[in-house]
Amino acid sequence: MTARTASTAPAAATTGTTSALHVADVTVRFAGLVALDGVGFTVAPGSIHALIGPNGAGKSTCFNVLSGVCRPARGTVRFGDAELTRLAPHRIAALGVARTFQNIVMTRGTVADNLMLGRHGLSRAGFAATALRLPHAVREQHAQLERVREIAELTALDGLFDTPVELLSYGDRKRVELARALCLEPRLLLLDEPVAGMNAAERARTAATVRSLRERLGLSVLLVEHDMGLVMRLADEVTVLDFGRRIAGGTPYEVRQDPEVRRAYLGSSGAVEDTSGEAEDLESPGGSERSV
Repeated sequence: MTARTASTAPAAATTGTTSALHVADVTVRFAGLVALDGVGFTVAPGSIHALIGPNGAGKSTCFNVLSGVCRPARGTVRFGDAELTRLAPHRIAALGVARTFQNIVMTRGTVADNLMLGRHGLSRAGFAATALRLPHAVREQHAQLERVREIAELTALDGLFDTPVELLSYGDRKRVELARALCLEPRLLLLDEPVAGMNAAERARTAATVRSLRERLGLSVLLVEHDMGLVMRLADEVTVLDFGRRIAGGTPYEVRQDPEVRRAYLGSSGAVEDTSGEAEDLESPGGSERSV
C-alpha cells in the first residue's frame, strides 16, 4: 500500500470519491475490563456522524481503534476497500483518515509553521533535498505553503497565518488543530471533542466551519462531542455508546426519543441542562445549543 503523494489541489468536492467507514463487532479489552463490546456502525460517504455517550462509554477507545493507536481483540474496521485494524497510524493517515485530539498539542512557531507540519506526510522531496534547497524541493515547498494558505482560509485562520500560536486564544488553537488535520487532505475526518472548552460564539463558529468543510470538500466526518445541541444540529446520524456497548443509533431526532438514551445518557428526566440553567425538552427537535 503506497502513501499518498503531495497535492496542491483541494480534496474531493463530491462524495462520489469518499468511501464509507464500516465498523463491525469491534471488541477491545484492557486486562479484565471490556472497553468496547461488539460495537458496530457505518459512517456514510459525505455524512457527519456523531459518536456520543457518558464518560467512560468507550468513545475515545473507539477513536483509538479507528486511528490505529489501539488494536481490537475482535472485529473489523473497513474504510472503502482497506482493512484498518492491523495498520499503523501513519498508514491509516496515508489512506485519507485524519484525527484531531481533545488535548491541543502545538509546536513553537506560527500558525503557518504548525500547518506545514501537517503536510509532512505528503512531501516527496527528501530531507537532504529540502535541507540543500534543491530546485525541485523548493518548488514543492512553495506549492505546499500555497495549499496551507488555502486551508487556513477555509478554517478562517488566514488572518492569523503568521501569528505565533502562543498568542492565540483557546478557540483559535482548537481551529489550528482542525486545520492541521485538514492538511493531510483527508477523506474521513475524526474530530475528538472539537468544541470542548469553547464559549458559545466559538462553538457556533466551529460548527459552521465543520458544516462548510463537509459541503466544500465532500468530507465524511465522525465526531465525539458532549455538546448535545451541536450534535443535534450538525449530525446526520448518531451512534450512542454506554459501558462500551452500542445502545442506540439513527437520526438525531430518533436518538432523542430512544428510552435507553434517556436513561443512560440524558437521565431519566429526559431534559438537558445548559450553562444558563435552562432545560431542553427532548421531545422537541429544536432548542438552543446546550452541553451535557
